[in-house]
Amino acid sequence: MGVWTVLQERQAMLLDPAIRDWVLLPIMLVMVLVGVVRHQVTVLLNGPPRKADLKSARETKGLQRGGILRAFGSHLPRHAFEARKAYITEAFEKGTYLKDPKAGNKPKGNVMQDPAYVETMMDGMKKNMMNIVPQTVIMGWINFFFSGFVLIKLPFPLTIRFKSMLQRGIETQDMDVSWVSSLSWYFLNLFGLQSVFTLILGSGHAADAMRDMQAMSTMGMGPAAGPQMSPTGQPQDMHKIFLSEKENIELTEHEWGLDNVETRLLVKYGKKPRSILLDQKRAKALSAASSSSASSSSSSQAPIAAAAASASGSGKKKGRKQA
Repeated sequence: MGVWTVLQERQAMLLDPAIRDWVLLPIMLVMVLVGVVRHQVTVLLNGPPRKADLKSARETKGLQRGGILRAFGSHLPRHAFEARKAYITEAFEKGTYLKDPKAGNKPKGNVMQDPAYVETMMDGMKKNMMNIVPQTVIMGWINFFFSGFVLIKLPFPLTIRFKSMLQRGIETQDMDVSWVSSLSWYFLNLFGLQSVFTLILGSGHAADAMRDMQAMSTMGMGPAAGPQMSPTGQPQDMHKIFLSEKENIELTEHEWGLDNVETRLLVKYGKKPRSILLDQKRAKALSAASSSSASSSSSSQAPIAAAAASASGSGKKKGRKQA
């Protein structure tokens, strides 16, 4: 205890109250005001919402339909699942849900000549500018005026791994990890002011810097506003995506959700041992294996039977000629 008390006394620092009034609170206030201004400017730049493209929405919903069938096909009887499976795989093969079903997998022309693609790119660039410019200006302002300031001490201990995150701009090795520098205070406000923005601007506000950073990778505005974009910013080949989803659906095996529901219910409430379910699964697997082997043997014996039938028919014809 004595050594720990000495270490705490060595780490103790007294901060000037003016730092709180002229550095800590101004940084937080400026970031809140910048977020509000970003929200208003983004609303003005976006203008009225665009109407949803019916063909783009049809592509997206068709792809979602295949995923829903794979995920929740166990809630359907086998005949209903097989009917939907056959219909969706045929539609994906023919390109029924594509914007231009006749084009199929033909090579596309220059994407820059597509007005929807150009408009989506411009919207993404506007979002990036509204995110990059304010944050660059604030970081430059903090580095120029408040570089090397220690602003606050966190009321809980942290490990040494947090030192590089909380003490950016202060090159010291002996300072306690709980002390926060001015630049780190900026990053803490960048990640922690989202609830304040929601309280001031409401849900769905445009002051969320983290959401804009995630949108920078896609440069898109949603599935109904334009073409589907890949992480590189190029339009995706929906025909290849549909073919890939078709293969996934074909490999999906149906398992009826109400199969042995009485036994599973009794096992759940402890009326029967759990080993009964394992025995039923093994019996089902053996029956499936035997049926598959029987079908393969019947298919292999079919050519032999056909050859024997043809040979017997030719023998009868020869016998008739000799008679």
